[in-house]
Amino acid sequence: MKQTVNIGIIGLGARAETLLATIFDFDRQDVLVTAICDLNQERIDRILEIMKNHDYPVPAVYKDYKPLIASDAVDAVLVPTSWNSHLHIAEEAMKLGKYAGIEVGGASSLDELWHLVRAAESTGVSCMMLENCCYGRNELLCLNLARKGLLGELIHCECGYEHDLAEMARKDGKRSEREEHNFRRNGDLYPTHGIGPVAKILRINRGNRFMTLTSTASKARGFMREAERSGRGQIFYAEGDVVTTVIKCANGETVTMTHCVSLPRPYTRDLRVQGTKGIFLEDVKSVYIEGVSTTREEIDVAGNPYTVHDWTPVEDIYEKYDHPIWKKYKDKLVGGHGGMDGLILKAFFDAVRNRTAPPIDVYDCAAWMSITCLSEQSISMGGMPVAFPDFTDGKWIYEGGGAVGEWALDEVYE
Repeated sequence: MKQTVNIGIIGLGARAETLLATIFDFDRQDVLVTAICDLNQERIDRILEIMKNHDYPVPAVYKDYKPLIASDAVDAVLVPTSWNSHLHIAEEAMKLGKYAGIEVGGASSLDELWHLVRAAESTGVSCMMLENCCYGRNELLCLNLARKGLLGELIHCECGYEHDLAEMARKDGKRSEREEHNFRRNGDLYPTHGIGPVAKILRINRGNRFMTLTSTASKARGFMREAERSGRGQIFYAEGDVVTTVIKCANGETVTMTHCVSLPRPYTRDLRVQGTKGIFLEDVKSVYIEGVSTTREEIDVAGNPYTVHDWTPVEDIYEKYDHPIWKKYKDKLVGGHGGMDGLILKAFFDAVRNRTAPPIDVYDCAAWMSITCLSEQSISMGGMPVAFPDFTDGKWIYEGGGAVGEWALDEVYE
């Protein structure tokens, strides 16, 4: 087994800097950035200066990603480029036998996702979405509760991405890439933070799959209001302020998703997992589990008895039900997003080093990212149901499969 994983980074914007800051905390005998690439010389110079300040070995520098992915000095690539380019670059990297770590965001078409799947299937390597929320403490806690059967048979989940990003509309000059999508598209543009953990809990692609979705968008006022307040004038955005998507699964579960990035509100991923024996609810950071949480008998005004179920704070069950990953790493987390970046990169590099299936594989990437273009279709047709493609070509009917061991997200390994 090769010890050091040599990494190339393609796209040197702000997200690349965050990833690199996390990699600086890794042992260079385990992971080494040997190549970087960007079209913009200023970004290249900035990254080189950052690496110099950390006394980091000077990498090979490219302005064209194709010779980078062909280089024998690179085992895998991280591709934090634009939403419209990272899937194509990942496809080409896999065709050359290189693992690819792609960033979150939704797909623009089903066709680009099919290309991604076929590239992985034809070479035996995979891409992995660097969906750090799958390694969040509460998300993994919920997975552990589900696998232990404490929530019973799963019935309904909720998730989303609600984050006030209206400041995108305040910027002068050329629209940022993310603002451009919100300006021209109307759908769930950022589904993976929410749906990733839920998909793992529901065993999507491993005995279950997404079947259909319906999406509805509200009026669009948040970005326009922010643009007017900042002096940019009246700018009309296509993206509805609140996009609601409902997914029906093959095994009968339903999932409700909410996307809202243009209205003032505290951040949430809206996680809710409900089964026949209990429920996890992120927004109150609590659970109710039969046999674990308390119940009380009360009497109503008519003298009739009824049962009151009490919430149990998640802090009260961490010691007993924390996921093994958090039990092991909670005191030695590194990287952004509360340490989730460090965990996801460890998982990716472990798959590259051992040439094994990553915990978030190409079928996961395709299913989760397809929500964006499918929701656009549903909204454009007045909320009509739209069918999910089966990117596994029927392999989803078999339970199991996927990554095993410490970093697995389908099962819990003690």
